[in-house]
Amino acid sequence: MGDSYLTNPLVFLIQVIFGAYIMVVMLRFLLQLVKADFYNPVSQFVIKVTSPPLRPLRRIIPGIGGVDVSSIVLMWILKSLELALIMVIGGLGTSLLPALAWSIPELISLFINVFLFAILIQVIISWVNPGGHNPIIGLLNSITEPLLGPARRIAPPISGLDLSPMLVMIGLMLLKMLLLPPLQLLVASPFR
Repeated sequence: MGDSYLTNPLVFLIQVIFGAYIMVVMLRFLLQLVKADFYNPVSQFVIKVTSPPLRPLRRIIPGIGGVDVSSIVLMWILKSLELALIMVIGGLGTSLLPALAWSIPELISLFINVFLFAILIQVIISWVNPGGHNPIIGLLNSITEPLLGPARRIAPPISGLDLSPMLVMIGLMLLKMLLLPPLQLLVASPFR
């Protein structure tokens, strides 16, 4: 009884700490990928927070075709460490190899979730404060436009109602449902 009493809060803290930092690294990766505004205050925050571990990684892991591979590797390492710590706390062993495999579907899920939540936040902001300007709104537009732009061409606004966010969110959920279970099964992930 004593183990589970402290185990759950400890696992929660590990997930929050690692998850928050992995999210910031993922945002940096996405912002570079979509060529978002570098001078945006949120971009500046993301760059300052992620530069210390990325600087040495970039010396040994170069980018490939404009893709920041060092950010991907850093996310993979951090997610693997998070899962390994959870394994140790849960008494599932101390091997890092399963955590390296299990982290891949977890990161893909996070990647899809970033787009889902970015679109959802954009929709809510458009209802609450249409036409308002905020540094976060600009970054959300940068992140979601590569998905929403093509969706608008498929389903143009009808009487001023833009259905592209709903179309993209349905597509992302289907992708998540179809892609993640086979990956989790392939790596024998206990995090399903």
